[in-house]
Amino acid sequence: MKRGLVKQIGGNAGLAKLATQYFDDVNANSDGEFTASYGILTKVTGNFDKDGKLVVDVEQLKGDELNDFLAAEGGRQQAMESRKRWSGFLDQATGYNAKQRGDKAKEEAKKFSKAKSAIKMAHKSMEMATKLTDETKNKALEMIAELESMIDNGEAPSEGKVKKLNDLF
Repeated sequence: MKRGLVKQIGGNAGLAKLATQYFDDVNANSDGEFTASYGILTKVTGNFDKDGKLVVDVEQLKGDELNDFLAAEGGRQQAMESRKRWSGFLDQATGYNAKQRGDKAKEEAKKFSKAKSAIKMAHKSMEMATKLTDETKNKALEMIAELESMIDNGEAPSEGKVKKLNDLF
């Protein structure tokens, strides 16, 4: 999400209000988390978590139900409208268009990949090193533990943290 957009939207209550522009049957709980639906999107849920990150989930028709929906009169047009509304909602809720969201996702995946690679290289370097002090080894193990914890929690490690681990060897 773009910086400051949560405040601009108005938090969870504003997110639920935004959902009413794109979906049908929007219901929000006391925390502002909403559920809704539209066309092939049988259930859409969304809210901002405690860190201000957008959390959305969507369930859509599949298999025979989807085939029946598409075969019905106007089904294909409503399916296309469903996708259009989903994308429009995400554009507004995140402040990014579909291409930008894809680029951000790739960027995040790259950070995870670099961190995992650095961890493997650090283990290999420690295994092969003949003149490694206990202090350096312990520092590396601490850094590895921190990176692994971030990865396990779904947090993308910063390039700086990964670089510090790589620079030890």
